[in-house]
Amino acid sequence: MSWKKEYQRWKEFNGLEENLKKQLKNVTDESMLEDAFHKTLEFGTGGMRGELGPGTNRMNVYTVRKAAKGLALYIEEKDLEADGVVVAYDSRHQSPDFALETARVLGVHGISTYIFTSLRPTPELSFAVRHLGTAAGVMITASHNPPEYNGYKVYNEVGGQLPPKQADQMIEKVNSIEDELTIDVLSQPELEEKGLLHWIDEQVDQPYLEALKSMTLNPQLIHEQADKLGIVFTPLHGTANKLVTESLDQAGFNQVHTVEEQVIEDPEFSTVASPNPEEHQAFELAIKKGSEVNADILVATDPDADRLGVAVKNTDGHYQVLSGNQLGALMLDYTLTNRQDLPDNGIMIKTIVTSELGRAVAERYGVASIDTLTGFKFIAEKIEEFTQNGAHEFLFGYEESYGYLVKDFARDKDAVQSTLIACEMAAYWKSQGKTLFDALEVLYDREGYYLEDLHSITLKGLNGTEQIKSIMEDFRFRPIDSIQDIDLIAVEDYLTGKRTYLETGETNDMGLPVSNVVKFILTEDCWCCLRPSGTEPKIKFYFGVKGETKEQAKARLAQLKESVLERVTVTA
Repeated sequence: MSWKKEYQRWKEFNGLEENLKKQLKNVTDESMLEDAFHKTLEFGTGGMRGELGPGTNRMNVYTVRKAAKGLALYIEEKDLEADGVVVAYDSRHQSPDFALETARVLGVHGISTYIFTSLRPTPELSFAVRHLGTAAGVMITASHNPPEYNGYKVYNEVGGQLPPKQADQMIEKVNSIEDELTIDVLSQPELEEKGLLHWIDEQVDQPYLEALKSMTLNPQLIHEQADKLGIVFTPLHGTANKLVTESLDQAGFNQVHTVEEQVIEDPEFSTVASPNPEEHQAFELAIKKGSEVNADILVATDPDADRLGVAVKNTDGHYQVLSGNQLGALMLDYTLTNRQDLPDNGIMIKTIVTSELGRAVAERYGVASIDTLTGFKFIAEKIEEFTQNGAHEFLFGYEESYGYLVKDFARDKDAVQSTLIACEMAAYWKSQGKTLFDALEVLYDREGYYLEDLHSITLKGLNGTEQIKSIMEDFRFRPIDSIQDIDLIAVEDYLTGKRTYLETGETNDMGLPVSNVVKFILTEDCWCCLRPSGTEPKIKFYFGVKGETKEQAKARLAQLKESVLERVTVTA
C-alpha cells in the first residue's frame, strides 16, 4: 500500500486509541505523515526502536501489540507457553504502558507475563529470564536514544538477545501479522483473574544482588580503601540507581555520592543533551559533583543500565572520560591479573570494531580471544555455545560502545557488574598511588599505543537510506588505498563472509553471520570499518591504529580518518 492508504486506514479506524487519534489529527505536514506511514516500523535482529507517535513507522500501542503477537506465535510454535515471559522497562515515555500491552496480547494466547512493579535495568531483565526460567524476556527501552524514542527488545530462553536464527523466526512471525489495529487483547482485570499477570520485584532483585557478590575479586583491598576511594555515580535519569548503590554498599564501598538531579526518573532526560555515557557532556554534573567531593572515579550508566561510562583525573588533575575501548582493556587486565583460578581454556570475546588492545592483553595471560559481529547478542550466543560444549570458559566480553560483561549470570552487557569492577579497579590503583588514567599509561607502555575513533553520519529518511547504501557500495567496490606508512593488507566483507588478501588474491571464510559491514585490515595493526547502524539512521566509521609512541599513534589515526572521510559526500 502507499503511505496515503495506510494513513487513511488508521484515520478511519473507529477504535483508534484516543491520544493517538488526537496526535494524528494535529499532524498537517505531509512529509511528516509520509515518514510516519511510508513503511512498517521494522522489527529487526535488535528488536524494534523508533519515535513515539501515531503511524505504522512509529512506536505506539499498536506496533507494540504487533511485536507481542509475533512473540506469542513464536512461543506457541516452540510449545513453551507454560514458561511465560518476563518484562522490564526503563524510564521512557509510555514504557509501563507498553509492558502491560505486551501482557494483554500474550494473555490471549494463554501465556503468563511477569512484570516488574517499577523500572529495572536491562541486565536484570536478562538475569530474570534465567532465574525464572521463562521462555523469553522483553525489555521496553530505547537505550540512549533521544526522549522522543522508545523500543522493544526480545530475549531468548537463556537471557540473550535473539541471535540471527531465532531473530529470523521471530521476525517472520511479526511480519505475518497484517493488521496491527485489530489484534485481540485481554484487560488487566481479566489477566489477573486468569492468573496470567504476575508482578515481581524483590524476588528477582535479591538473587541478582546475591549474584553480584561474586564480582568482588579482592575484598580485603576494598575494605582497606573503603574510606579513601571517592565515587560519584549518576544513572542519567534511568534505571540503575537502586541496584548500583545497593551493590556498591554490599561490596563495602562507603564513599559513594550520587548526582541527585539525575537520580530522578525523567523521560525527558532534562539535565543532559543526550543520556549517553559515551557523550562527554553527559558527565557535566558528575564532574561538578566530583570536584566538590574530590572523587577518584565518576561512573555514569545509560537509561537502561547496560552501558557504563567512567571519568577519572588525568595528569592535569581534570576529569577525563575514558573511551569504551580503554575502560574495557583496563577491566580485562585487572580481571585477569586478580583472578586466582585462570582456567586453561579461558576465553575473551570482543566485537570486530573493538580495539585490538584487548587481544594483546588476553594473549599476555595465555587467554584465547575471538571476535564477533557488532552487537552483544553475538557475544551472548558464543557464551551459550561454550557453556553447552565446554570448549571454553568465558572470562570477559566487551564492545567499544561501553558494554562489558564479566560474569555470565546475565547474558547482555551489564553496567551494574561493570560499575563494581571499575570501582574495585580504581581502589587497587589508588592503593598503588595511581589513578585509572595512570593505569592506562602503564597498559600502553606495556602493550603499545592503541588509539581508536568513531565517526557517525546521521542520514534520515528515504534519501538518507539511499545515501548510506551508496557509501557502503563505494567502499565495498573501491577499497581504501595505502596511507603514508600503512598499507592495505586485506578486505573483510561480512556481506559475503570472505576475507580477501590483496597481495595474493587468496580468500578465506570468516565464519561469521552475514552483515552489511566492510572492514579494511592494514599494516602496523591498523584498521578501518564501515557499518550502517542497526537501530538509528546512521552510518558509522570505526578507526583503529597502533603506534610505538602516542604521537605516532595520533598521527596515524588522523591520517587514516582524513583519507577515508574525504571520500564521503552527503546531501541534506
